[in-house]
Amino acid sequence: MKFANDTVLITGASNGIGRHLAHAYSRNGATVIMADHDAEHGRQLLGEIRENGGDGFFFYCDVSDPQSIDQLYNKILDEVGSFTILINNAGISEFQPLEELSVESWDSIINTNLRSVFLLSKHATQIWKKNGVNGRIVNLASTRAYMSEPNSEGYAASKGGIIGITHALAASLSEFQIRVNSISPGWIQTENYSDLREIDHKQHMSNRVGKPEDVAKACFYLTDEENDFLTGTDLTVDGGMTRKMIYEH
Repeated sequence: MKFANDTVLITGASNGIGRHLAHAYSRNGATVIMADHDAEHGRQLLGEIRENGGDGFFFYCDVSDPQSIDQLYNKILDEVGSFTILINNAGISEFQPLEELSVESWDSIINTNLRSVFLLSKHATQIWKKNGVNGRIVNLASTRAYMSEPNSEGYAASKGGIIGITHALAASLSEFQIRVNSISPGWIQTENYSDLREIDHKQHMSNRVGKPEDVAKACFYLTDEENDFLTGTDLTVDGGMTRKMIYEH
């Protein structure tokens, strides 16, 4: 129950990695605030956490919309009061040929994945400074910040930007003892893990594809209150995939 004294705000919590993070922090004693635009699955998740003896809240939020983020924080202040950890997990991926990528699609990716990190972190730090909280922020980037496939310009730019804003925030907030780090997951299979092929696993030095639990463990490491020497860093969680030379035969 290492996080029994913590309240964790997780964006994009209704599905995928965010859903697993919510369960993981709850199992370790944290109160979990889940935010997502998928209200149906978000409320289901809240029910699961409460059935398992956990404590939590679900609030609707479209992180691409600044007004929705404002409303989220107003609800948190009214119904929860404060929190100690922010995990900026929400994001979208959209892969289109460069000549077909519209300004609207580009803006949607950047606003959802990157601008949301700026706005959510800004709101959080205002609360923490006022309340004297030594908050911790983890931003979910991606190994696609370092390596790419074709037609991923918007996604790669947003994830590279997350790593950049992470160390900028860490520098700006260091005097307030607010730590900011990021995680760059590689291939994380959130469902149907047993359907993966041997060739999928062998692309990794770890000899297996990643699981959401691997990201959760990294989040625990970066948000542990005792690990106060960790700030401004990006932790790659990819089973060594980005360091492995893969030859196609």
